[in-house]
Amino acid sequence: MLDIKFIRENKELIKDAARKKHIDFDVEKLIEIDDKRKEELSFIENMRAKQNEATKKITGAINDADRKTLILDMQQLKKELGSREEKLRLCMDEWRALMVRVPNIPDMSVPEGETDADNQEIRKWGSVPEFSFEAKSHIDILLARGEFDLERGAKVSGFRGYFLSGSMVKLSFALWQFVLDQISENGYRPLLAPSLIKKEPFIGTGYLPQSEEDLYKTQDGEYLSGTAEVASMGYFMDEVIPKEKLPIKFVAFSPCFRREAGSYGKDTKGLMRVHEFFKLEQVVLCEANHDMSVSFHEEILKNSETLMQKLELPYRVVINAGGDLGLGQVKKYDIEAWIPSLNTYRETHSASYFHDFQTRRLNIKYRGDDGKIRFAHSLNNTALATPRILIPFVEIHQMEDGKIFIPEALRKYIGADVI
Repeated sequence: MLDIKFIRENKELIKDAARKKHIDFDVEKLIEIDDKRKEELSFIENMRAKQNEATKKITGAINDADRKTLILDMQQLKKELGSREEKLRLCMDEWRALMVRVPNIPDMSVPEGETDADNQEIRKWGSVPEFSFEAKSHIDILLARGEFDLERGAKVSGFRGYFLSGSMVKLSFALWQFVLDQISENGYRPLLAPSLIKKEPFIGTGYLPQSEEDLYKTQDGEYLSGTAEVASMGYFMDEVIPKEKLPIKFVAFSPCFRREAGSYGKDTKGLMRVHEFFKLEQVVLCEANHDMSVSFHEEILKNSETLMQKLELPYRVVINAGGDLGLGQVKKYDIEAWIPSLNTYRETHSASYFHDFQTRRLNIKYRGDDGKIRFAHSLNNTALATPRILIPFVEIHQMEDGKIFIPEALRKYIGADVI
């Protein structure tokens, strides 16, 4: 959420942000509602002042006739005040609904474009593998090994349900532990985060109201999260963090759930797009400083690139176009791993920074050296998402006999160089 004063003073910036992000937002409508809000607030404050003055007069009235007249006037005033307070309440509801839809200002380096097809490649790492045998997809490899079951997954869990078994379970645990160790060595505190979360952290992080259709909702009004980012950001909601504790860096693990409501017909087979998965997420809170945010953005990207390199998975880094940014993101990088069976790169990590967009909504502050209270800046990036990462891992490291090569960095976690 942006500050309303900033919005009023920078209407053209907001309009251009909405244009660049391809978001339908009417900033003039917000200004109109804000004018009404301020008008109602001013009127109500004046009426309350009159009410206080009338109360004093009633208290000081000498005779009953004067007191009775004053009381009748007070009752009328109270009735009118109640009516205007209801108007203010309705106005505030409309104002808040518009405020949570104001897009954040994208960085100047964000390219123009409507979709992820317009993302721009920054660099590549690793060589696209050439096989001396007929390479298979992860589906065929794992089905042949008896370690992947879509039919029973669908029987038990429905569409996009799956079972993993045998060495794929061991490989998943090995990857989680490897990533946890690597990221925590860089000063990130491990956090086991809940995935059943109240509405407020979703609004605060920007997932509501924009992405409600992609969330599972419980009968108690809570939601299942699609990333540990939501719970990790909610951790410090409504708190003032001592400045000396900044930056705060988490590597958070949680089960994740997504309805994939907007992906009908996409990736219907295999492990690319499933309803239930697991993620390790990097989350950073830092001082309200643009250069510091940019520095940590590069850091969390580097952390994930290092993981991909140690897992010997060729990838590319892209900077996301405006239309591929979320409401609150200032800038985002994606890491895309090479998928041999698709003959292309597919996204495995997303690194974003938000300035104070999320922390303003979540009311996460710190006190600066000058004594002033400020909203912190926030960032996040995928450290690892399973089972998606198994797709490039299995396909790139497949061997002719159906076994899977294990890179050196992972061997101590799985106890073998081939599985």
